[in-house]
Amino acid sequence: MAEVFLRRLSRWQAEQQREAVADVYVEAYEGDPGAEYRDRQSFLRDFENAVQRTDFDMVVADAVGMIGCLYGYRAARTGDWWKGYRGVLPPEVEERTAAGRVFILTELMVVPAYRRQGVSERLRTLLLVRHATDLVVSVIKRDDDLGREVLRSWGWTKLGEFDRDEPGSGAPLRRGESERPGTSGLVWEGWMRPMP
Repeated sequence: MAEVFLRRLSRWQAEQQREAVADVYVEAYEGDPGAEYRDRQSFLRDFENAVQRTDFDMVVADAVGMIGCLYGYRAARTGDWWKGYRGVLPPEVEERTAAGRVFILTELMVVPAYRRQGVSERLRTLLLVRHATDLVVSVIKRDDDLGREVLRSWGWTKLGEFDRDEPGSGAPLRRGESERPGTSGLVWEGWMRPMP
């Protein structure tokens, strides 16, 4: 197995490497046979939107090419992002959001051949080291057993579950699925890194 190197990408570099990121997406999520093109195109649209977010940040893992990545962004100070979490997040979140101290972890992908080798932990450490945030949150689908396993291994806390029936309700997205037609009624889990 080749040695894994990590590097941070600027917004411009992330946009330039979007095809390589989409390749990782397709391999990491092993979609339904024949659906790769649709999933890839949808991912690329979501990725383009994420790259434009305030304080977007991304790190990638390379071995014999890109084998993983992690990215996210600082939550907008308006507080709109947490509407989908009402009753799930601690009450002080609105205050922390207004202070610009909430980071939303949007996507983690590691190709299967490099899983369970500490790549996700290394990506997380490098991504979050330069963000002075009090709260880091992520959202996964309730049936995302691998995502749950990773978040638990990081010591994160499950906040609860919520339905995301209304597209545009403001909760952070994982792979953008809740904004696509046909995803109404999915149950999501909110997770957070322990607060200092």
